[in-house]
Amino acid sequence: MTKPSIPLGLVFSGSGPYAMMGREMEKSALMAIDEVNQSEEFDFTLTPHLRDPGGIVPAYHEACDDLIRNRKVEHIVGCYTSASRKQVIPIVERTERLLWHPARYEGFESSENVIYVGAAPNHTVVPLVRHMLEHVASDVFCVGSNYVWTWETNRVLREIVSSAGGRILAERLLGLGETVVDHIVKEIIGRKPPAILNTLVGESSYVFMRALHEASVRAGISIPTLSCSLCEPELKMIGSSASIGCIASSAYFESIDSLENRNFVARWKDRHGAGSHVSVDGQSTYVCVMLLARAIRRAGSADVVAVRRAAANYRYDSPQGPVWVDPDNNHCFLTPRLARSVPGCQFRIFWESEAPERPDPYLSNLDLAAIGAKLDKTADAVGRRPNYLRVVK
Repeated sequence: MTKPSIPLGLVFSGSGPYAMMGREMEKSALMAIDEVNQSEEFDFTLTPHLRDPGGIVPAYHEACDDLIRNRKVEHIVGCYTSASRKQVIPIVERTERLLWHPARYEGFESSENVIYVGAAPNHTVVPLVRHMLEHVASDVFCVGSNYVWTWETNRVLREIVSSAGGRILAERLLGLGETVVDHIVKEIIGRKPPAILNTLVGESSYVFMRALHEASVRAGISIPTLSCSLCEPELKMIGSSASIGCIASSAYFESIDSLENRNFVARWKDRHGAGSHVSVDGQSTYVCVMLLARAIRRAGSADVVAVRRAAANYRYDSPQGPVWVDPDNNHCFLTPRLARSVPGCQFRIFWESEAPERPDPYLSNLDLAAIGAKLDKTADAVGRRPNYLRVVK
C-alpha cells in the first residue's frame, strides 16, 4: 500500500554569502526526510520542495509565496539568518502556515506560526557572557555582521556586561558577505582588547578569523575570541591554526557523548563522507523535521492547528539531548553548552547545563544583579577583575 505524501517546503540558501551553512542545513533536512520515509513508524511520506533564495533577503518571501501558492505546503523548514526569517513570518502568519526555524537566533520574538527549534538567547548568549565575565574578561571588543542578530546580541551583551561593571570597548560591523576586515584587525591588534565577541556570519567570519590569527602571531599576542555561532564545518573553512582556541556557546556539538548522537553522527558520515562534520544548525534542522513528522503522526494530519497542538510538550530524544516545544512561546527546551575549539575541526565541551532549560526568548528571567554579585565574588577571590590577554613568548 502506497503511503500518502505530504509536501514540505525547504528554504535554504545553498548559494550566496552563507552558502556553506545553507547547504549543511539542507543536507540535514533531506537526511531526516529519508529516514522518515523509510520508517515503518510513519504512515505517510514527506515530499521535499527545495528553494534557494541565494542569501537575498526579499527572495525568501518570494520562495515561500511560491511554495504556499503552487505547492500547497502547510509546513516550511528553513531560514538561517534572522533577516530571512523576518521576511517569511508575515506570509506564514497571513496564510496560517507553520515555519519550523532551525537556527540559533537573538530572541525577542514569538509567533504562533513559527516553531523555534534553534536556541534562544538564554541558551547561548547568557551562558557565554557569564563565562566571559567570570573567567576571561569584563571588557570586550565586538565585531559582527550588520543585521538584527548582531544588533540584538550586542544589546543583551551590553546590558549584562554593564550591570557587572564591564565595558563594550567597540562595536565594529560589516555588511553581510563583506570580507574587507584588515581595518578591524589592525584596530584590534593596536588596542589589544582582553576579549573579542565575534558575531560575523559566513565568509565574513572565516576571513576575519584567519586575518586575526595571522596578525596576532606577528604581534606575539593571543586574544580570547568568543562566539555564539561558530560550528564544526566552519572550523574547517577557517583553517586548522586560525580556528583553534575559540570559546563557543551552543546547544549542540558533534562531540556530545551520547548513544543518540554517536548513532546520528555515524549515519551522517556514512551519508556524507568520513571527513564531513555536523553543524549545530544542521542537527537542529534534522530535529525540525523529526519533531514535525512526530507531530503529524500524533495529530493524524498535517493541519497546522492540529500539528501545533500535537508538537507542544512532546519530548524527542534528539542527538543534542531531550528537546520539546514550550506551548507558551513555541520555543524549545534545550541544553546549553560551552566548548573550546581544538585540532581536528572539533569542540571540546567543558560545561553544560544539568538539564534542558526552558526557553526565555525575552530574557524576562535574566537576573542581572545575581550575575554582578557573582562576578564581585570572583574579583574578590583573585584580587582583580578577570583580564587574560596572553603574551606569546
